[in-house]
Amino acid sequence: MLFAITDLETTGGSIRNSKITEFSIFLTDGEKIIDEFTSLVDPERPIPFFISQLTGINDEMVEDSPKFYELAKQIIEFIGDAVFVAHNVGFDYNVLRSEYRSLGFEFRMEYLCTVKSSRQIIPGHASYSLGKLTDELGIPLVGRHRAHGDALATVELFHLLYQKDQEKLLGLIQSDKVPKHLHPGLNFDAIDEIPKLTGVYKFFDEDSRLIYIGKSKNIKSRVQQHLKNVKTKKGINMSKEIVRVEYDITGSEAIALIHESNLIKKHKPHFNRQLRKDKYPFGLYAFEDGKGYINLHLDQVKKRTDPPITTFSNRNEGGIFLERAVEEYKLCKKLVGLYPTANSCFQYQIKQCKGACIGEEAPEEYNQRVNSLIDRLNFELENFFIIDKGRNPEELGLIMVERGTFAGYGFLPKKLNDRSIETWKDAIDRYDEDRDIRLIINRMIRIGKGIEIRKF
Repeated sequence: MLFAITDLETTGGSIRNSKITEFSIFLTDGEKIIDEFTSLVDPERPIPFFISQLTGINDEMVEDSPKFYELAKQIIEFIGDAVFVAHNVGFDYNVLRSEYRSLGFEFRMEYLCTVKSSRQIIPGHASYSLGKLTDELGIPLVGRHRAHGDALATVELFHLLYQKDQEKLLGLIQSDKVPKHLHPGLNFDAIDEIPKLTGVYKFFDEDSRLIYIGKSKNIKSRVQQHLKNVKTKKGINMSKEIVRVEYDITGSEAIALIHESNLIKKHKPHFNRQLRKDKYPFGLYAFEDGKGYINLHLDQVKKRTDPPITTFSNRNEGGIFLERAVEEYKLCKKLVGLYPTANSCFQYQIKQCKGACIGEEAPEEYNQRVNSLIDRLNFELENFFIIDKGRNPEELGLIMVERGTFAGYGFLPKKLNDRSIETWKDAIDRYDEDRDIRLIINRMIRIGKGIEIRKF
């Protein structure tokens, strides 16, 4: 196996707009350098002054150098089937991809990042920047911010990592090649255009049937995970059918959850039924014991036919919630299932429980506090907006609850934030409530992270 250790110098700016001014590629087998290809490049645009100050490369130096399109074929032939390696590989790899794309060529290969690899194989360094890390390791770096010097130092770093833990290093290689199991009609380049934002994504087959709907905080990453999934039979079968991907940006994760839930119920995609997993498998339930006290307890949702008061992603999350509820509402740990005993709970012995566990506190008084907690979770007969992130910095995401029932969601420009409630209501797309959506809202209110409640 060969590795193409690469460093680029560019005109700066975003990855898509950067133009290469110099590159250096060393081929190595992990132990010794086999070949080298280094060249200045005419970027066909002025090099900004601050970039020249950093790299020492100016317009005069590159005016007689070859343009990228004149070197493109040589670079591809030089790298061949080697693994592309760079320090902070995402920058160098994607700049090259952008340059090749401008020529109508898809540059895709296996790649490896020496920043990520160093963190895994030689942890504990204060900094993993190339300059500071090589200095700590005693690796010479002659010509900082020039392609040849930085690439040669990266080669020495790579050799050190290869010698220290070859198996782990090779396990960190990633592939950007189009997986062979994908449908030939899928435009894989279009996947690169999907933003790394929160929203809902939709997969369509060759007959334009909607086959799967999902949501993610980073829809691009999640879609790529689906397409590269070769671990499960169901996942492989689904990815074979995907021909088109569409998406809706929501900004708000809660709106994404609600939007996903609405779309799944409306379209009933085949693979959502096959791959469905309960995201919140534990629920909070209430019952009245023989002495008239309302007991709370956690249980698996799949074991029950009655709806939970609220849900949790795991039992531990539910336990933490109940611990806080005990403290806030002065509840009995025995009656919420946190202190199993036939006698009084420990909190009663230290005078933090009023004695419902042994009948000292009247059921009516204790139940009033339990019902206050349940009412808060059920938001009965309340009118309010949940204010969350919008699809961009200039807007708000809104979820509306009216008379204790989910009414819909929408987006409001921030400049209208001080307008009347009627203006806010006009921004809402109306939807019917169901059990799943109610639990999503319930969970949002319970956690309260990053949201604001506005009552009306």
